[in-house]
Amino acid sequence: MNPFLRNTLAVIAGLVIGSVVNMSIILISGSIIPAPNGADVSTTEALKANMHLFEPKHFLFPFLAHAIGTFAGAFTTALIAIKHKTKLAFGIGAFFLFGGIVTIFTLPSPIWFNFVDLIFAYIPTAYLASKIAVKKQI
Repeated sequence: MNPFLRNTLAVIAGLVIGSVVNMSIILISGSIIPAPNGADVSTTEALKANMHLFEPKHFLFPFLAHAIGTFAGAFTTALIAIKHKTKLAFGIGAFFLFGGIVTIFTLPSPIWFNFVDLIFAYIPTAYLASKIAVKKQI
């Protein structure tokens, strides 16, 4: 297969896998750590209105979703890609980092969570995923 085509498909697969993993973790999070009593989280507007009720434990699964989703996407991309595995994995990390930045402007989450999320969830997990995937294929 043409390397450019395969790398393109690797990026698309990484974005899809990463997004599915991210959303799956977000969807199950409410059954493990329920939303605060009386908080409506069914829409973005309701979530914004009730964000002040959230405790630190409520931010665990969003962080895990961002970190594990990015890891899964970057790992998938690095496994499938023919060349530039690390660069493409970092591209996945940057894509999800951009999504995290957009989320910060969309939802009024605490500043401590924003820093932890942006610093530790995206680029470091993409780096780790690329290193594991590249080492696995040697």
